[in-house]
Amino acid sequence: MKTFTTDESFFYVIQILTVIGAFAAMLIVLYFLRRWRKSPSTIPHYAARRSWHDRSLTDISAEFGADPATGLSTDEARRRLQRDGRNELRKGKSASALTILFRQFTSLVIWVLIGAAAVSAYLGEMADGITIMVIVVLNALIGFIQEFRAEKAAVALTRLTAPKARVMRDGHSVVCAASEVVAGDVLLLEAGDLVAADARLIVASALRANEASLTGESQPVDKSVGSLPLETPLADRSNMVFLGTSIAGGSARVLVTATGMRTELGLIAQLLDTAESGVTPLQKRLDSTARYLLWACLAIVALVFVLGLLRSIAPFELFLTAISLAVAAIPEGLPAVVTVALALGVQRMIRRNALVRRLQSVETLGCAEVICTDKTGTLTIGEMTARRLVAGRRLFRVSGEGYGTEGTFICESKRCTPSQDAGLHALLYAAAACNDAEIVNEGIIGDPTEGALLVAAAKGGINRGEIETLAPRLTVLPFDSDRKRMTVVRRQENAAFAFTKGAPEVVLTRCIYIQDDGAVRLLTDEDRAVIHQSVSWMANEALRILAVAQRSLPDSSSGAEEIERDLVFLGLFGLQDPPRAEAKSAIARCRSAGIKTVMITGDHPDTATAIAYELGILTGDDKVVTGRDLERMSDDELAESVKQISVYARVTAEDKLRIVRAWKAGNKVVAMTGDGVNDAPALKEAAIGIAMGRTGTEVTKEAADLIITDDNFSSIVAAVEEGRGIYDNIAKTLAYLLAGNAAELTVMLVSVLLGWPLPLLPLHLLWINLVTDGLPALALAVDPIAPDVLKRPPRPPEAQLLDGEFVRLTLLTGFLTATAALSAFAYEFYLAGDGLKHARDAMFTTLVIAELMRAFGARSNGRTIFEVGLLSNLLLFLIIAVSFSLQVTIHQVPTLQSLFSIEPLSLEHCVVWIGLGFIPLTVLEIRKILRRRSDPAVNPSDRKGLLR
Repeated sequence: MKTFTTDESFFYVIQILTVIGAFAAMLIVLYFLRRWRKSPSTIPHYAARRSWHDRSLTDISAEFGADPATGLSTDEARRRLQRDGRNELRKGKSASALTILFRQFTSLVIWVLIGAAAVSAYLGEMADGITIMVIVVLNALIGFIQEFRAEKAAVALTRLTAPKARVMRDGHSVVCAASEVVAGDVLLLEAGDLVAADARLIVASALRANEASLTGESQPVDKSVGSLPLETPLADRSNMVFLGTSIAGGSARVLVTATGMRTELGLIAQLLDTAESGVTPLQKRLDSTARYLLWACLAIVALVFVLGLLRSIAPFELFLTAISLAVAAIPEGLPAVVTVALALGVQRMIRRNALVRRLQSVETLGCAEVICTDKTGTLTIGEMTARRLVAGRRLFRVSGEGYGTEGTFICESKRCTPSQDAGLHALLYAAAACNDAEIVNEGIIGDPTEGALLVAAAKGGINRGEIETLAPRLTVLPFDSDRKRMTVVRRQENAAFAFTKGAPEVVLTRCIYIQDDGAVRLLTDEDRAVIHQSVSWMANEALRILAVAQRSLPDSSSGAEEIERDLVFLGLFGLQDPPRAEAKSAIARCRSAGIKTVMITGDHPDTATAIAYELGILTGDDKVVTGRDLERMSDDELAESVKQISVYARVTAEDKLRIVRAWKAGNKVVAMTGDGVNDAPALKEAAIGIAMGRTGTEVTKEAADLIITDDNFSSIVAAVEEGRGIYDNIAKTLAYLLAGNAAELTVMLVSVLLGWPLPLLPLHLLWINLVTDGLPALALAVDPIAPDVLKRPPRPPEAQLLDGEFVRLTLLTGFLTATAALSAFAYEFYLAGDGLKHARDAMFTTLVIAELMRAFGARSNGRTIFEVGLLSNLLLFLIIAVSFSLQVTIHQVPTLQSLFSIEPLSLEHCVVWIGLGFIPLTVLEIRKILRRRSDPAVNPSDRKGLLR
């Protein structure tokens, strides 16, 4: 350590006080920066926004001054463009690189380390100061790289808008840039088009829109002209089309009612701009830990200074000693250990189909108390599947999921083969014959509902390609929302046959026959009653129901009414997007882990309820709430009742954001999953946002902290498991580091107070920090996850790292380690009289061995080293072995002996010092066993104590 003359004392004291004052000023600035952080702005309630679905076309046209037939004039469109602005979404707030870099230094523990580095350098401990600053800079660099692209969510919204649009101008159809579309324009839409603005339908022909990204509705939505009630939810506004959605089929002429930020997509952009995720639980705990450490350091300075004055030690020398001890108490390796633990956790998560975008979110997921999850594609497979069939008057269950063509048909617990069952074969054949979809590599091209019918037929050995070859089409009567049916007429064996599918109530009214057990007979009232009963049963199971019929046609038949009459009823299909096979067990694991699973979907309430019951999300008195119900609830009412609600259906982007905020108001750590644009604000607001990698929009992925690459809920649960394991590793590593610092501090403090010679040289302390703190701590940070980690309840958000049990264990461990080292020094110096150099050597070696051995026991607070497995963390075993070898080496190499001021290690001394070094580990292991025997609540699975 650098020494000072008496004449320099006053000058150096002033400079040291200046350094401390600057450090305190930085902490004060940091405090006020946090206090001045912008709070989320108030979001206007959706009901207050102007709507157009409930008004007549005449009124809307008059208000916009537009002619539905000819559109606007070019001059008028130009004037409106200047008045209202371009049809673009405003870019969201994006942080600059400098702002993101500054974020890396907002943690109190970082500023404590910076202060420690400054004081260390000033006191002449340049090696310590440089080491600490290198750790701080590397930690900031890693965090900067991870978050550099995290502020692009709102910007990505602009990529969903259509680049071109076809509009009516001056009575002619023209193509213009979508950004030039104005309110009052008339758009022309066809299949495959992206919708350029929110608009009201003028005329439509079999129009179907894909609105999944906006509303969460999993299936294309049928559109029709006509006014709707004002309270109609967004997902049910069938007379409107919206910016950012696409046209799945049909064509339409629509009148633009809103552009840019006035659209539904614009509302989501505004919500996304107001969403604030806040700091993570780990950041809160580390900041709290830093505050405790800061006060502890100040207390050490004051205690040593006061006691030293009582012993008449020179004030300046005493001041320098106290500051040195305080700096020694700071665990400078903690940020590096946290970063390494999180970074390696990221790599493990990738292997379990979870891609992390923000490093801190790895641990946050382990704190999750609530998972708000989408239904379609996450809890379900995301592919419509035929699950039940009614052929004639018999019920069949169909196995197999999604678009895979492997499956069987079960009737009355017996397997049935369509080739041997005429009624079942006729039903499947007709479904494939009246179909426009195609199966390509276990995927579907075309409508998902038709794809499900086609897959069911393929399970029965019926191929649509062969039907097209052997029975070519003659006529197609397409499906539309008014007819609610589709018919295909085919030439088959020199005769014409009509195959019809559609809504049961529509198809059944056109049937006068039924095929039952392969025979065709008249359809009786009893048959109709049985069919209606089957439809009712399937509806209660939240199945989407289609009826199928056929008839042979005379050559003179023409026109829909003549073709679609006197049909033969073949049966019913019950379709559903089925739950994933592994989702139910994953939800059960969440329940055992104390995590509540909440389903939030844009689908119909009946569908959501059926899936929720099947998966075990709905139990007991849990409630199902719709978006319309939420509109009637205030934020306070929602916050009070949110714990009893397990399913939300027909919800909007604003509803999802309110749900997340309601949970956060109850101080819960919320994870939110989603794939559509309407999920993005809630994902950003949640403690951790989880996007779907396969079906998720770019907006959702940019807003998320975590991306699930296989869209599977079980992968989310696996990520929770990893997150909890990472927290355990950070906690045990912090305990190990602080216990080591406490031991070193106690050794130096006791020596000063007793008036002993300085027991450890600065190089000894640096070597101990490197060999016994840094390397073993990194190995502890990658310790394998405990097998029962998902059997513990979540950690409360207010829980501290430095809780009572943590502090007691840390102090006990530090005391035991320091006692062993002090005993070695006292014996060699005062009893054996071997001199100061030998006594320092004894303390130095004993302290290194004690801390290395203690690393094995630090892996668990409840299980012994043999229960954990001595070789279950091979990296730790190798590091301790190498570190022990290095300690022996510096005793045997003459140059290193001189550098460290130590002597060769004799066998006698080696045995004694190793024995002393094993004492702390032995006592702590015995303590684990005794605690388990005396307290039944303490068990080997770490459910109490340090690892919570």
